[in-house]
Amino acid sequence: MSDFDRNVAARGFGAAGSAAAIDAGLRAYMLRIYNYMAAGVAITGVVAWFTFNAAVVDSSAAQLVLTDFGRTIYGGPLMIALFLGTLGIVFFLSFRINKLQASTALMLFMAYSALLGLMLSSVMLTYTGTSIARTFFISAASFGALSLYGYTTQRDLSPIGSFLIMGLFGLILAMVVNIFLQSSGLGFAISAIGVLIFAGLTAWDTQKIKEMYDSNDDGTVAGRKSVMGALTLYLDFINLFLFMLRFMGDRR
Repeated sequence: MSDFDRNVAARGFGAAGSAAAIDAGLRAYMLRIYNYMAAGVAITGVVAWFTFNAAVVDSSAAQLVLTDFGRTIYGGPLMIALFLGTLGIVFFLSFRINKLQASTALMLFMAYSALLGLMLSSVMLTYTGTSIARTFFISAASFGALSLYGYTTQRDLSPIGSFLIMGLFGLILAMVVNIFLQSSGLGFAISAIGVLIFAGLTAWDTQKIKEMYDSNDDGTVAGRKSVMGALTLYLDFINLFLFMLRFMGDRR
């Protein structure tokens, strides 16, 4: 009987030790993703700030005057090229991630963050710096709470995620239509729905990223998953911020 008890105890301790190791590995995996994402957001913000200040004569003036660099960077052809370039990097990472080294994937993600900073600097032409900063911190707090919910909840968010993806395609279609209609009512609805969709996607993507963790992954596979997870959450945050800015931003 005593031998039997010792064996059960040994198995119990072994299972507990294995669970603890997995839990520690999961925390390290998620922390790595959040660090990559935070670095991407920081790069985007810094690049946007320096680009804007180089693009205008006086950033504190109510009526902004563009420099030669500003007229070039915010000109139609270059903005289209930047948009296509950022879109190309996202698709390349999505479809080629399994063939890339983790370091290469990370470098591409950081390059994407910098290019998006060039594009998003144009937002500062429309909204005041104070309102952008205020909206950023509110968006960051909201993102953190939603991501924490997605990480800790025991509820399966997959059905909600499928619905949100369909809603995202509908949102994109509505945005394209409103380019031609220029309807303020439709624009308001798009902003409200956009906030709700990306709030939900933040929680769902966090849960999905958490479920991708496998303690048996080697360093390369874990690194690839970390980069893709960071890119996914980065996009959720940036879009949440931009849609919230439509509500909370003070126009110049």
